[in-house]
Amino acid sequence: MTRKRGLTEEAATASINQACRMLRLPTIRQQFKDQADGAAREQMSYRAFLTELLMAECDDRARRRSERRIRAAAFPREKSLRAFDFDANPNVDPATVNTLATCEWVKKGEPLCLIGDSGTGKSHLLIALGTEAAMQGFRVRYVLATKLVNELVEAADDKQLSKTIARYGRVDLLCIDELGYMELDRRGAELLFHVLTEREEKNSVAIASNESFSGWTKTFTDPRLCAAIVDRLTFNGSIIQTGTESYRLAHTKALAEQTAAD
Repeated sequence: MTRKRGLTEEAATASINQACRMLRLPTIRQQFKDQADGAAREQMSYRAFLTELLMAECDDRARRRSERRIRAAAFPREKSLRAFDFDANPNVDPATVNTLATCEWVKKGEPLCLIGDSGTGKSHLLIALGTEAAMQGFRVRYVLATKLVNELVEAADDKQLSKTIARYGRVDLLCIDELGYMELDRRGAELLFHVLTEREEKNSVAIASNESFSGWTKTFTDPRLCAAIVDRLTFNGSIIQTGTESYRLAHTKALAEQTAAD
């Protein structure tokens, strides 16, 4: 680019556009004209104007990085803590969930278990807390327990098991949903055991299960293996019991009553 003094407004705009493309500053390229007009109206200093532009670019980059991490997590649907109806499920303590939303447990590599019947909000909380972690800069991956086991078995058959386990081990938080819906054979149980217990100290795992820990023997039929997994997940971990009454039905009923009242 050739730098010239005394540019016309049109030439200056074109030069800024070109420079922003070269420097990969899409937000500044989109906003600089409006920001410049606003700065002129408010008689902002050059430093203040530059600060506004740069902060807008930084904020937008942070937002895009967050969106990429959420997409990479492969959540099946969008769920947020704001949308969780605590009144519909009094078993879930809002203070506990808000503490988990700080993601200190992910930073420390601690596990989380969500235990309760179907429809009590386990998956909602699992996805919402995983989303919070992704928004705060952690690498997250969501997977159904059955899908994970099938993937591990296929990887073992193809002699790619170490690579697959390492790939899951690189994420900061592994969210495993619907554990307890199936009975694993010895091979599948041992492979899942490796993923749950051989992750690095800094990495966390969060599990949603419709079975209490005592019922995990239906999934892990080897008692010693089952005990080892439960010990790993409960040591310094958090446990949320979502209960037995359907959160989904209670939440839908509450929304219907609110709509009728309005």
